[in-house]
Amino acid sequence: MSSKFVHLHVHSHYSLLDGLAKIDDLIKKAVELKMTALALTDHGNMHGSIEFYKKCKKANIKPIIGTECYIAFEGMRDKRPGIDNKRYHLVLLARNEIGYKNLKQIVTAANLEGYYYKPRVDKAYLRAHSEGLIALSACMAGEVSRKVEKKDFAEAERIAKEYEEIFGKGNFFIEIGHHPTIDGYMEIQKGLARVARNAGIPLVATQDVHYANVEDREAQDILVAIQTNAQLADTNRMTMKNENNSMRSMEEMVELFKDTPDAIENTVKIAECCNLELELGKWVFPKLELKDNRKPEEYLQELAYAAYKEKFSARDADGEIKKRVDYELEVIIGKGYAPYFLIVSDLINFAREKGIVTTTRGSAAGSLVSYLIGITTVDPIEYMLPFERFLNPHRPSPPDIDMDFADDRREEVLEYAKGKYGRDKVAQIGTFGTMMARGSVRDVTRALGKPYDLGDRIAKLIPMGSQGFPMTIAQAIEIEPELKKMYKGEPEVKQIIDLAKKIEGCARHISVHAAGVVISPTELTDFVPLQFEPKGEKIITQFNMHDVEEAGLLKFDFLGIKNLAILGNSIKIVKKIHGIDIDIQNIPLDDRKTFELLSRGDTTGVFQMGGSGMTRYLKELAPSRITDLMAMIALFRPGPMDNIPSYIKRKHGQEAITYLDPRLEKILEKTYGVVTYQDDVLFIAIELAGYDWGSVDKFRKAIGKKIPEEMAKQEKIFIEGCQTHGGITKQKAEALWSLFDPFKGYGFNKAHAASYGMVAYQTAYMKANFPAEYMTAVLTADSGDTEKIAVSIVECKKMGIPVLPPNVNESFEDFTVIKGEKEKNSPDQIRFGLCTIKNLGAEISRVIIEERKASGQFKSFADFLDRIKHKNLNKKSLEALIKAGAMDEFGERGQLLGNTEDALLYSKDTAKLNQNQGSLFSLMQNATSVPGLKLKETPPASQHEKLLWEKELLGLYISGHPLDRFKEKFEKIKTKIGEARKMPNGLPVVTIGMIEEAKKIFTKKGDPMLFMKLSDYSDSIENVIFPKILDKYGEIIREGNCVAVKGRVSLRNGDSSIIVEELKELTVENANS
Repeated sequence: MSSKFVHLHVHSHYSLLDGLAKIDDLIKKAVELKMTALALTDHGNMHGSIEFYKKCKKANIKPIIGTECYIAFEGMRDKRPGIDNKRYHLVLLARNEIGYKNLKQIVTAANLEGYYYKPRVDKAYLRAHSEGLIALSACMAGEVSRKVEKKDFAEAERIAKEYEEIFGKGNFFIEIGHHPTIDGYMEIQKGLARVARNAGIPLVATQDVHYANVEDREAQDILVAIQTNAQLADTNRMTMKNENNSMRSMEEMVELFKDTPDAIENTVKIAECCNLELELGKWVFPKLELKDNRKPEEYLQELAYAAYKEKFSARDADGEIKKRVDYELEVIIGKGYAPYFLIVSDLINFAREKGIVTTTRGSAAGSLVSYLIGITTVDPIEYMLPFERFLNPHRPSPPDIDMDFADDRREEVLEYAKGKYGRDKVAQIGTFGTMMARGSVRDVTRALGKPYDLGDRIAKLIPMGSQGFPMTIAQAIEIEPELKKMYKGEPEVKQIIDLAKKIEGCARHISVHAAGVVISPTELTDFVPLQFEPKGEKIITQFNMHDVEEAGLLKFDFLGIKNLAILGNSIKIVKKIHGIDIDIQNIPLDDRKTFELLSRGDTTGVFQMGGSGMTRYLKELAPSRITDLMAMIALFRPGPMDNIPSYIKRKHGQEAITYLDPRLEKILEKTYGVVTYQDDVLFIAIELAGYDWGSVDKFRKAIGKKIPEEMAKQEKIFIEGCQTHGGITKQKAEALWSLFDPFKGYGFNKAHAASYGMVAYQTAYMKANFPAEYMTAVLTADSGDTEKIAVSIVECKKMGIPVLPPNVNESFEDFTVIKGEKEKNSPDQIRFGLCTIKNLGAEISRVIIEERKASGQFKSFADFLDRIKHKNLNKKSLEALIKAGAMDEFGERGQLLGNTEDALLYSKDTAKLNQNQGSLFSLMQNATSVPGLKLKETPPASQHEKLLWEKELLGLYISGHPLDRFKEKFEKIKTKIGEARKMPNGLPVVTIGMIEEAKKIFTKKGDPMLFMKLSDYSDSIENVIFPKILDKYGEIIREGNCVAVKGRVSLRNGDSSIIVEELKELTVENANS
């Protein structure tokens, strides 16, 4: 090895909010310094191991994988307050594959068994897993260093020898570093050298790298301040600001440790001992137990051909469908993916057997084999979905089948997987939240002790990125003139932005991936290290989804989808109310009521069809077939959206269907000649430019990820291919290429759109045919989100479905359908659930429901008190029931509320009676004159009070709205709040609403101004009231007041607000003026 020195103690940004350097930064610096080897030793984890290994190999640097672990004060499972929060550091490095496996087990055990403030292991565990590892005594927080610091040299020597005994002679080193700012540093270094000499243990020199370059020191200090919720100016805070923890050059390190040259030489010797070779990207599958010891490949063929015979043989006269089955099986089996398909099929079929609504998304719907074995429900032959977009002989990446389950039952499928394959073999995948542009600015501002408003002002100037393409600070400065001006003209702003750019992209925390799950054939730690999710009990991988696959485990996607829960619950409600069993996969796909509903734009609660923009297009389109829904889902996104008007006009014969080349007709015929799906782009490249499925996959990735260099390269290949293969002129080839512009970064594959389109149709079908049942399921799914519930209630009113407040005699836990009386021609109604009442609680709600089921409805207030005997029926919960309107049939709210204390005393007295004795008052009809519970007269509650109580306890107004007094004026107003939110920037607007909230802040000059939230029946919008306007209208700005607002729309980063110019209080007197 040509290096004179190797860095063996190195932290990346995966030492969360402690290390600053990203893996690329470390490797770039190592290359610059001509290092031939480098270690990675993040605190208590191995998050970056695979990324580090791959990138080191690519840079021709030997990767040394390790960790800086925490050693428990005594036993790793001891968690004694004030004792076991003490711990020591120890650096571990993997010599070989055995050491790497032990490293994963140590890190996993520390996180799953030894976590107490930090993930800890003890020496007993180290002793059992020491093979293949080299240990360094670590920094000043190491156990040997701590004893030396206390001048307890005998104990330091004993501990050093103990570690040497654990890891074996020659595998433990006493670490020394250069820390001149630490009190007594020189004495400690001399003491460590003395211990090493007396114990016969070699020294090793390290730098404890936390960032690549010395000028990054302040940014790293900012990270530590963010971690500890401190400001740089705080005294006695955790900091390394006086240390140089950059990656020093070999020459610097040799000079710093010239008195202990053996410590430098030992870094090279250790690096030479570490020869870990990982086999990456070779996937293994869980073991399948099949009948008669059949092989997965045989069983897959058996299932596929049996289903083909049942579903397709009668309509496959020319045998083309059979040929496709043969071809797909050949590709799937040839690539070794048969077990994967069988596992996914098993999970999906389990869900269906249990009545869990499920579907699959993505390009998997293009696989006929997937359809035949029950993985997908969309017929790829019927909808002309290509298999090759999902899997083809040239594609190196593994299949990716996205399984969607009703979100309220997703855990059941996970539990099934754990039960079948082993709890030690199933885990959810970890994912990293990173420091994004806006958040970085705000964090830096706070750490520097600057005013919040300054950071907020800068952050709001950073435009929002798009999905998959987050906005960076550098990009924002280029495209936002005001931000660039502030950056160049205000030193304070420049300081914040420069520091924010350095922490931007750093990992902030690890969390649970929304869908990703791994299933291993053996213990998971054979492949990945594990930990608990922060503040939770789910076990997750320390590797992200890409590194998990590199480690050999294929990702399974278990995504919880709310709309599938809505579908499932609406089906259950229909069964309960009407006794009808609905097989959602076999509903008619040409239902007139469904397409009429969509054409009217009644899309609230319909999957993928909601929102003003989509609704407007649907009304113009008047969809008449499910493929129209698929096309709209694919087109309704940035870029392709520009093609929607042509699609609509061509469907209705208002625009001629034309093709740039006759050969495009067979590709685009079903979409009226409009390029709609990403697949259209790929087929054009294959048909006209001569791409095959291998090269077109690279083409897809280039335009999908908007990589400029790759796009330029592909443009050249495409245009030349069109000329040589397709016989097309350069001019026409360039025109074809321009058709792809809207799809650069935003293309939706056809199979994905087909899957989504089917679910969209199913939800629309249920809403059109079982409106009250479906909207009940929608309201239940949105419980807790008052804004969404408000929108759904407005939709219910539009549909003629009354939504009623909770009632102790009719409500269940969630929203409930109250069946209308046919003879009275009364509509079905929806009743709020008891669990939607704040301050009531699920336990007492269930007690009320169970008692009602057991003994019938409550006849009176006294009857309710007589029968509900539970610790949670107290003043708070009883008042909640009364205020929410759940006891309106027993008396007027104001009177019931004024007698709660007497009622609770009565309840307490009757509880003393023999449980078998009937209530003395059960036969009394008049609740207000029951002996022992004579309700005293109290003033009735006003409508205003009732509405405030409903808002407080249910989150919104039910029996009315403060704006009802001004209904006529509200109906006349041209621009409701919902419309104002969609208006372009700068347009004048007049609207009315109720003041929900008014938040005062102060300008730079110290003048007060307000942010005022204005709401109407279904929407709300922020209003900005500057000092002069506030001074003029301040008296009428009170929460609960109804006002008319005149101003201009302000649109910034997708958020709408109104800059207020005038205000007028609404009163009954001026309601019609």
